[in-house]
Amino acid sequence: MSVVESGAGDESAPTEELLYDVIRRLWPLHRTIVRAVERELEGTGMTAGEHALLDALRSQGPRTVPQLARSLGLDRQPVQRWVNHASELGLVVTAPNPAHRRSSLIRLTAEGGEVMRGIQESEAGELRRGLTDLSADDISTTLRVLDRLGEEFRHLADGSHVAPEDPDNKDNQPE
Repeated sequence: MSVVESGAGDESAPTEELLYDVIRRLWPLHRTIVRAVERELEGTGMTAGEHALLDALRSQGPRTVPQLARSLGLDRQPVQRWVNHASELGLVVTAPNPAHRRSSLIRLTAEGGEVMRGIQESEAGELRRGLTDLSADDISTTLRVLDRLGEEFRHLADGSHVAPEDPDNKDNQPE
């Protein structure tokens, strides 16, 4: 039975089933990505978590450990361990934080930036060769869907879920 056939008159069933199919694929996809990154990092002394940390610093600029933890969706402790190890490897340094005396900023060193550039150039080349059938629109749609799923699951995780308002639906407006 196809996803569409499983709805049997309920218009939301096919969409819900498709969303569950997306969610079911995310766990194994995440593990596969981690394994691929670990393979790419062999011999560098870095972990996949440190790769994520350095990528966040490269894309977002200097951040505090709590800011990095929030952006990575993790607890502060593992992020602090990654920062400590990356610092030992000479890939990051701490710098005074003008906004907060007790929470230093973590920033990439020149070596850390160069390491990430090299890793990401290699990864990008592999992705370009392997994913030539995906258009920029396909990728943009995927990002939008993943962002919305992440938003909804964050609400579910912290208990703050509120039904989204439909501006065209007057029945959904407060009186």
